[in-house]
Amino acid sequence: MAASSSRQFKNICVLFGFHYGKYKEFVQAAVDLGRAITERKLHLVYGGGDRGLSKLVSEAVFIRGNQVLGIIPQALKPLGCVSDVPIGEELVVSSMQSE
Repeated sequence: MAASSSRQFKNICVLFGFHYGKYKEFVQAAVDLGRAITERKLHLVYGGGDRGLSKLVSEAVFIRGNQVLGIIPQALKPLGCVSDVPIGEELVVSSMQSE
């Protein structure tokens, strides 16, 4: 059943693990997901870190011109979990429970 245009979403959120792990197919799957998000003209919201599979998805979306928003808790910024140059926009929140 096809969704009506009023019910389609425009944003998607991804949150993956911090490390790539030992499975190279996870890396390719993350890049493929980024491409699929771009093909569907969706905006990406992700965990905001500079490592792991979320970063790969965000880069794949960003380099293809779609909007990317990284959300990162303030406590993680001093730990070096955030790139000096964010991918897309960055929103720093007080905690993961922030609204």
